[in-house]
Amino acid sequence: MGTSRNTTLIILAFFSIYVIWGSTYLLNKIAVAQLPPFMLASVRFITAGILIFIISKIMRISLKISSRQLLNTIFAGFLFLTFGNGVVVWALKYVDSGFAALEISAQPLIVLILMRILQGKKIQPMSVIGVVLGVIGIYLLVSQNEIVSKEGSIIGMVMILCCLLSWAYGSLFVGKAELPKNYFVNTGYQMLTGGIMLLLASLIFQEQWVMPAEWENSVVISMVLLILLGSIVAFTSFNYLLKTVSPEKVATSTYVNPIVALVLGWYFLNEHITAQSIVAAAVLLTGVYFINTKKTLEIFSRFKR
Repeated sequence: MGTSRNTTLIILAFFSIYVIWGSTYLLNKIAVAQLPPFMLASVRFITAGILIFIISKIMRISLKISSRQLLNTIFAGFLFLTFGNGVVVWALKYVDSGFAALEISAQPLIVLILMRILQGKKIQPMSVIGVVLGVIGIYLLVSQNEIVSKEGSIIGMVMILCCLLSWAYGSLFVGKAELPKNYFVNTGYQMLTGGIMLLLASLIFQEQWVMPAEWENSVVISMVLLILLGSIVAFTSFNYLLKTVSPEKVATSTYVNPIVALVLGWYFLNEHITAQSIVAAAVLLTGVYFINTKKTLEIFSRFKR
């Protein structure tokens, strides 16, 4: 009975990190059509952070952290959420959700390069192949006339690349930083502080807020799903799987998420999938496969959408 229950939980958890995380690009794309990007992201993460704290209290998990841990969670929240996620949401105003997911799938490549530059870590031969394929895949992806000719698409692509650098540096930072031991509490603090900084960014850029009473039904549904499923359920599933199955199996989400995002964007938003995008996806994801060594995975997997 226990084995059957565990198998069911594992299947549901994989569904979460495959489909839910893959769908966050679609959900953000729908919501950002009506809501200002920094407002959207701030509401999502502040709400999710508060809910995590409430759940932690119900589960009698201590929320007490040191001042150093608080400062580190604030910095990580900025790198991962305020800049890393907030700017991606902004970029989705100019690029398709599937395209963004494919570009972001190159994150392990960026982590590997930063590890070489900042830490002097030697890149293994298999990973070198992955880097070469990754660079070729990115070039094929961003060099399409159908994409670069769209208004704002180039700045959108460049800003997503900047987000990749932010996530990669953040991944290396949290690998050595003193953070709350409980991963759930750690995430709660990152989401709350990152959300507050996004709120400040929204005010600084003078975004025109749209009150919840004015939200379209599709936006309401997207926000609820982003908060409850994308920020809480999928993340909990991710941590559950890391303790239950091998990291290599959890890493398969890196390959599945972009495919899910492409299909959902095509089906619900009529986003066009070019033949070159398909080739670029195959080359890029093959490169990510070569890069995803266990050691690299342990570093870059600390952040998810």
